[in-house]
Amino acid sequence: MKDISMHIMDILQNSIRAKADRVELNVTEDHAADTLTLEFIDNGTGMSEETLAKVLNPFFTTRTTRKVGLGLSLLKQNAEQTGGYLDIQSELGKGTVVKAVFGLSHWDRQPMGDLPGTLILTVSAHPEIRFIFRYKSETIDFVFDTDEVNEVLEGASLQDPSIIQDLKELVEANLEGRVE
Repeated sequence: MKDISMHIMDILQNSIRAKADRVELNVTEDHAADTLTLEFIDNGTGMSEETLAKVLNPFFTTRTTRKVGLGLSLLKQNAEQTGGYLDIQSELGKGTVVKAVFGLSHWDRQPMGDLPGTLILTVSAHPEIRFIFRYKSETIDFVFDTDEVNEVLEGASLQDPSIIQDLKELVEANLEGRVE
């Protein structure tokens, strides 16, 4: 994966496949601690202890379309190569929390990539899911909640191309000055 937004897309897709109807993504940029933290919280099917023990093995996957599951193992590798870590907590029937911490200024930290595009693409493709996105730094405190967006849209579709473009621009404007 060439950038962090691709990791984000992968983990969001895991939550969707786990039948979550509420997915939270918290991104925290902490210059004092020199960390960039991604935290994903979903209320999907969760994982058994047996699955949780295997989930970081790149040759393990619950998908039937392929025989490898590189997403979480690559996220772990990329976090660790910056001095960070990956932690996964999950309970069958309750959901999953994935937390990846990267060294913010570490030279091996991948660029963020198109975070607004990744977020809005996922939101528009799955309007039935409540997505809550938070970005916090010393200069940014932004929350994007699809329940609030749908209230403002008064029935207009999150899949309408002009709305998708407007939402992407909204997120971009609110994330100006974020880490790249």
